[in-house]
Amino acid sequence: MNYKDFYGKSIQQPEEFWTEQAGAINWYRKPETILSKDENGYPLWYKDGELNICYLALDKHIQAGYGDQIALIYDSPVTQTVKKYTFLEVKTEVAKLAGEMQSLGLKKGDTAVIYMPMIPQAAFAMLACARIGATHSVVFGGFAPHELAIRIDDCKPRLIITASSGIEIDRLITYKPLVDEAIELASHRPKKVIILNRKLGARVPFKKYDVDYDALVYGSEETPCIPVNATHPLYILYTSGTTGKPKGVVRDTGGYAVALKFSMQHIYNVKEDEVFWAASDVGWVVGHSFIVYGPLINRNATIVFEGKPIKTPDASTFWRVIDEHKVNAMFTAPTAIRAIKKEDSNGDFIKKYDLTSLKTQFLAGRTLRYCNFGMVWRTYTYTSGRPLVANRIWLADDCKYDWD
Repeated sequence: MNYKDFYGKSIQQPEEFWTEQAGAINWYRKPETILSKDENGYPLWYKDGELNICYLALDKHIQAGYGDQIALIYDSPVTQTVKKYTFLEVKTEVAKLAGEMQSLGLKKGDTAVIYMPMIPQAAFAMLACARIGATHSVVFGGFAPHELAIRIDDCKPRLIITASSGIEIDRLITYKPLVDEAIELASHRPKKVIILNRKLGARVPFKKYDVDYDALVYGSEETPCIPVNATHPLYILYTSGTTGKPKGVVRDTGGYAVALKFSMQHIYNVKEDEVFWAASDVGWVVGHSFIVYGPLINRNATIVFEGKPIKTPDASTFWRVIDEHKVNAMFTAPTAIRAIKKEDSNGDFIKKYDLTSLKTQFLAGRTLRYCNFGMVWRTYTYTSGRPLVANRIWLADDCKYDWD
């Protein structure tokens, strides 16, 4: 089925179309009601279905015999660390953390705030919440205490999961004092704070509500997935608040899982077992969908990148990651490409790496100028021998780039 047919059926026969797409994922109870409305007239998808998105991301693949396939690649130029986790290893980490969060009182329907840098444990925490039916709210690591406090008061988490520090290029940002200050500012008081000590030199003041992450999961038992209704809230993600009080956007589970599986296969054209890299942050919606849930549901290796397009150590970083991990599809923002072009205007760095694994480069989130994309397009095409295809929607024609 081509794009025109897909699009036409989704518009003209939405229930039939999304019934077919729902068949691409596993359900504990398959939905019979595909599209309905709540008492306020808001659309509900698959309201009588039951599933667990952590099961779809991890357990399903293990049961199908893919437990030893790489699920997550942690690449951190700021700490000179590269570590790979198989689906089985990720499931073990997630299931242990989920069980211990239950022991601390977190249960289905509760909320947990995740305030972490771009490290594997941020993804583990998200998946652990999903595993037991808890709703997570990821707050971008390093947000000011006042901003964190607003979100704490709004979603009223039982737990906060954080790390001792993050790294902004070459600057250590201590997280724990920011969390403690936010709790003091907030009216709501979380019961516990789980803290991962990264041992990078940050000061970690201990409070009575603190629990050490490593001690919590060490030797603990794994807990199974809990079925949830398709309309169960998977996460709350807040707007920036630049136009007023931050607004919490609630994402349900069933429609989200179906849409992600569809997106990975039919929009990004990523095959199962390929490597997908969304160079974003788990604190943003792109990170939720295309660093964590989307690639894992589609049985792709996903990259958790703790770095920047430049200065970690230089403008070659993206090309090094693509080459080293044989990335097949990449998603990033034009902002990153602009930064790289500014530092390496002739594309000299890109010529030093083998990018033949890369089939597609997706750019979204900001307007992209021809001259910025042109540097990537031309250099990639010449070095790989294959073209990158650009849709000119959102391409700003303001710099007269020679595309020949």
